Amino acid sequence: MAGKRKRKNAAERRGIHPRNKYSDNPPDFGLLASLYPSFEPFVFYLRDGRPKIDWTDFNATRELTRVLLLHDHGINWWIPDGQLCPTVPNRLNYIHWIEDLLASDVIPTNRADCDVINGFDIGTGTNCIYPLLGASILGWKFVGSDMTDVAIEWANQNVESNPHISHLIEIRKVHLEDDMEESKISQKSSNEGGSECSNMKSEETRSGTKKSCYNGPPVLLGVVKDEEMFDFCMCNPPFFETIEEGGLNPKTSCGGTSEEMVCSGGEHAFITRIIEDSVKLKHTFRWYTSMVGRKLNLNTLVSEIWNVGATVVKTTEFVQGRTSRWGLAWSFLPASRKMLPSHKIEENNLSFMLEGLHRQQSDFDVLKSVESHFSGSGASCKLDSATFNVDITASKDQIDSILKAETHNTVDAAEFNRSNSPNNQQSEPDALRFRISVLQQNPGTLLVRGTLLDRSSSTSGLLSPIFQHLKDVLISKFCTGRGIKL
Repeated sequence: MAGKRKRKNAAERRGIHPRNKYSDNPPDFGLLASLYPSFEPFVFYLRDGRPKIDWTDFNATRELTRVLLLHDHGINWWIPDGQLCPTVPNRLNYIHWIEDLLASDVIPTNRADCDVINGFDIGTGTNCIYPLLGASILGWKFVGSDMTDVAIEWANQNVESNPHISHLIEIRKVHLEDDMEESKISQKSSNEGGSECSNMKSEETRSGTKKSCYNGPPVLLGVVKDEEMFDFCMCNPPFFETIEEGGLNPKTSCGGTSEEMVCSGGEHAFITRIIEDSVKLKHTFRWYTSMVGRKLNLNTLVSEIWNVGATVVKTTEFVQGRTSRWGLAWSFLPASRKMLPSHKIEENNLSFMLEGLHRQQSDFDVLKSVESHFSGSGASCKLDSATFNVDITASKDQIDSILKAETHNTVDAAEFNRSNSPNNQQSEPDALRFRISVLQQNPGTLLVRGTLLDRSSSTSGLLSPIFQHLKDVLISKFCTGRGIKL
């Protein structure tokens, strides 16, 4: 039991930034329950004694966020019912990644070491989580913007409840009437850089993906004041196009209003508007950044950013449990050293999205299909249900067999090969060793990722065609008539 617990905890920490407070010390629900009576009713214990909470209970997740902010960061915090409730470890990942960007030598800085870092939080919400954490942990100054009265009221209340950092945070109201007029002007004059909606549509027609344009107010133009300068902006964008799409995950309950979670065109359109605004504001920000919820959108947005003349584009992946999010950053300042375009996919780390799965088709079903697919050709497979990984070792002959095989290998053949050959491939010098991971993104959407485990093998270059073949197999089995987004 101890081995399983250790393996599971390692899986949960996968993807957490090394400076994240919870990287090596995940929250201890039992300890928190003993220290905070208001949290105790939400904690229950499994048969093996491990404390858990019900992640589908909004009151439980909100109280967990409250006690974590108070216990670990000295922050007093609360939000009203129904508002988006952030997870603290995930938000810290984003904060520390921006800290890495600012500390790197990719984009030079003219600031003195004693100058305070200035950040801009787009859509800070009632929770105001990024300004509170950034100011508390790193002493950064923030402007947090939002357009709803409830967000402005509660964000201000959360700031005022923490007088030790309140002088570092300004909450700024987006005035809709002024911004809608600015939006009309922006639509007419945004030909500069080529990221306007008309160009977006032509690109989407070629990719076969239909997306809508963002029709709301600008997110930076009209909100950033003349002569203001910032080191970065950050954003947890509205990921969805409808509130129904945003509320489908039966495994979690983080709340969220339509203003926080939904916009026309979803996250792609919203972040495209940030890109359009960044073209006009250029050096007003040292780094422009945003969270991205779908790998498909990440790849498209990276291409759009290069097309508008950015000098540097950086991406990262945040993994929380079995959910992946991505960080996207770009700048128009001159790069201090030559950079490889980050939109080029590394051969040792590939991924694609399976979308449109039925509710009865789970991530574990896909994982078992991956194992069956490779073991059917005699490859050694080790499935870890705790981390949702399959580690595969395949010889050159087995790779050839996989690439030539039809997608309907029989169960008998799979069982025969699994019982006769798995232990022999470990010692083959030219064996291809790689890992397939399956991560849930949203209900009905899975991320499948392939990672090379041994770069020194002479067969390492075959990961890409092997992974492409696997993609075709999984599409055929799970996405027939539904399509796939890459």
